[in-house]
Amino acid sequence: MCNKSLVSITDYSKEDILRILHLTKKFDEQPNRRLLEGKICATLFFEPSTRTRLSFETAVNRLGGRIIGFSDAATTSSSKGETLKDTILMVNNYADIIIMRHHLEGAARYASEVSSIPIINAGDGANQHPTQTMLDMYSIFKTQGTLDNLTITIVGDLKYGRTVHSLIIGMSHFNPTFLFVAPEELSLPDPYKAFCDSHNIKYEEHTDFSPEVINKADIIYMTRVQRERFTDLMEYEKVKNIYILRKDMLEGTKDNLKILHPLPRVNEIQQDVDDSPKAYYFEQAKNGMFTREAVICDALGIEVE
Repeated sequence: MCNKSLVSITDYSKEDILRILHLTKKFDEQPNRRLLEGKICATLFFEPSTRTRLSFETAVNRLGGRIIGFSDAATTSSSKGETLKDTILMVNNYADIIIMRHHLEGAARYASEVSSIPIINAGDGANQHPTQTMLDMYSIFKTQGTLDNLTITIVGDLKYGRTVHSLIIGMSHFNPTFLFVAPEELSLPDPYKAFCDSHNIKYEEHTDFSPEVINKADIIYMTRVQRERFTDLMEYEKVKNIYILRKDMLEGTKDNLKILHPLPRVNEIQQDVDDSPKAYYFEQAKNGMFTREAVICDALGIEVE
């Protein structure tokens, strides 16, 4: 994987995924390693971000690298009409690796095709978010002790949720069973159902967030209904609070259950759930720093002892 971009989770084989998880465990045990001494990482965030940007920047700082970039596209030459190609070629002159979030699906793939340095996709529209997938999978592995044969209930915005799309693909190597819970307006797009079918992945679709789909789960993966993906705010208002997880809903769940959420949350997990030992979303966010240390080093071909 030396000097290779990470645009989609499909860029990683099963062996690559397991290698990155092994590297992540090393950084979890010791996050401060001066492996990026003399390296410059460019963070190009054309779309707002808190956790992803801060965890990437913290990862670079803990590895001894330097950061250039922006978190508001309005302050860049793209607001003057500069093309994405020109921005990427310009930043190639200054940095060793680019970490990019963009509102357009396919932007990261295009950037990787014109760039001479690795591109790491930090989210492109409603398409993919591969480093989120890797931190999700590390969180699953860390809490369950395995990735194999797990039942994962995914709840909320399955239509626009790029974290959902990437997680389905990443977990496809490990014989999961998915329970998809969404209103019809936000149901999983047909291409991802076809992916499950072609990979013999067992799944069920539900519109009701019932005790059945809660109590079967090893992992409950809650998602936010994303207002920014809706062109019709009336449609958003109709579905925004359709599924809310409360602490009393966990009474019949498996002992090993963990609740994940890519964050930020709005109303979909009540704050009383935070006190449950089954809540893991803040630890999950912390795992993002270790995962992104691993992904950056892997993309640059840096050995981790």
